[in-house]
Amino acid sequence: MDDEFDDDKGWDGDLGDGESEGGEEPVENPQEVLRECLEKFSTPDYIMEPGIFTQLKRYFQAGGNPEQVIELLSHNYNAVAQMANLLAEWLILGGVKVTDVQAMVENHLKDMILKTFDPKKADTIFTEEGETPAWLTEMIEHPTWRSLIYRLAEEYPDCLMLNFTIKLISDAGFQGEITSISTAAQQIEVFSRVLKTTISSFLQNSEDWQNSISECAKMVCHGQHTYVYSQVLLQVLSQELKGGSNMKRLSQEITRCAQQNQHDVTPITMALNGAARYPQACQALTSMLSRNSLNPADITVLFRNYSALDPPPIDLVRTPQFLELLVDSLFKPGVKLNPEHKPKYIYLLAYAASVCEVSSGKKGQTARKTLNKDELKATIQAIEKVHSICNINKGSTELIAELSTLYQCIRFPVVSVGVVRWVESTVTEPSYFKLCTEHTPIHLALLDEVVTCHLLLHPKVLQLLIQLFESKQDELEILVQLEMRKMLLDRMVNLLSRGCVVPVVKYIKQCWLRGDTDISLIRYFVTEVLEAIAPPYTPEFVQLFLPMVENEEITGTMRGDGDNDPVSEFIVHCKAHYMVL
Repeated sequence: MDDEFDDDKGWDGDLGDGESEGGEEPVENPQEVLRECLEKFSTPDYIMEPGIFTQLKRYFQAGGNPEQVIELLSHNYNAVAQMANLLAEWLILGGVKVTDVQAMVENHLKDMILKTFDPKKADTIFTEEGETPAWLTEMIEHPTWRSLIYRLAEEYPDCLMLNFTIKLISDAGFQGEITSISTAAQQIEVFSRVLKTTISSFLQNSEDWQNSISECAKMVCHGQHTYVYSQVLLQVLSQELKGGSNMKRLSQEITRCAQQNQHDVTPITMALNGAARYPQACQALTSMLSRNSLNPADITVLFRNYSALDPPPIDLVRTPQFLELLVDSLFKPGVKLNPEHKPKYIYLLAYAASVCEVSSGKKGQTARKTLNKDELKATIQAIEKVHSICNINKGSTELIAELSTLYQCIRFPVVSVGVVRWVESTVTEPSYFKLCTEHTPIHLALLDEVVTCHLLLHPKVLQLLIQLFESKQDELEILVQLEMRKMLLDRMVNLLSRGCVVPVVKYIKQCWLRGDTDISLIRYFVTEVLEAIAPPYTPEFVQLFLPMVENEEITGTMRGDGDNDPVSEFIVHCKAHYMVL
């Protein structure tokens, strides 16, 4: 195998120019060479082809007639490229911008290449050139042509020329553009660079981390080999003290994405988290995760293992999919559990949420892990209390009597997760708002307390509020619908006041720009926010919020004669202290 690729032999050994090394190669048939060359010289604009000099050399070595080749090349010269350049110059002289003309030419060329691209002919480029063509190196420096390569690579994944070009693009430092290219998954070197870039983007992009995760997951879930490779890498990185928890979160989100795409990755997950060393727990978890459903038999096995003196590692039951199944079974309305097994479900959820492993032992010695169960009993009691409330369909009057208990138990993070799930299932029922009589339903008022206590649940609560805000409530009168949406905006303003500023303002600005939201609702939101905020502001908040405040249609009726009203004060302050784009 080594001899086959010695010293560029694989590239240079097939130039096809008729030369022989040391006279040992067989000489081409002169008549055949002449026939081939004359056939090529007869094609339109062949004098513009990159291989013209190689073919001329072959032609003359085979005894070709110079007059004949001059006649053929000149007669078949149509000057298509020169005519295109001339037309471009005329357009520029006529007043069209140079960039617009360039874009027209490039887009037309892209369309023509996409229609006529032949991967087999493309692969012969290296055979004829003998090395990486200079024009290809120049081509990948331009975003237009890189985007063309990406589209072609998606359509022709087996084309060697395109695969090689993708590697060139990666080598040139543009791997950040290849996140969705399936071709990258076929080359370990390119894929590794792209994965590294995507992980770095996730770590650095704290605001838009969800999109970063989505891009990364889409690429990793391209195939089994990319999934296993990436998850093994993330598993190793998750063991690091610095940033390890972020890597574990990324790994879990990728697993979730794979499951949503109907891929059963449970065996891979179990193999990586060390569950194989605990066969009983592993078998029970694998059974439930593969079917995405809990059952009393496997829950009993896990309960027995985790209530023993020497339980398996806690990470096994902290698998997000398993925790979500437990939360659904205990807090989703209408789910019936056997009273005999219910304490086992509650114990496992409380155990996963409250017990922590503490490493002990002197430096240099093998660390021993001891379990801290100080919060286990209280967590179990909180889950039991809220489960008993959520499991029965109670009206608003009955819930008022339980508010004190709910507010106390919401301080436990795992209970808050369950409450959000319970509220989500309840308020998304089609008839909920039709039957509701309060201005602010108790279920949604509970979300305000969740937002106050738990920063990490802000995105989940905002997602639910957006879902309700955009839901069609056709059974309600128009004015009632407006009041309902104002109430939801109050919940969003409360969310904003608790620290979830940019996501809330960004969403309302999108509603305004889309033009599908009643302008009175945008005005109501702006009014409420202006009453709740005070300087100093972050530049990002100003860039998002100021355009809505300055808009005459939104705030025109809110302004006074002087600068003493909240709208004018905000605008004056921003103009004085921030650079507004």
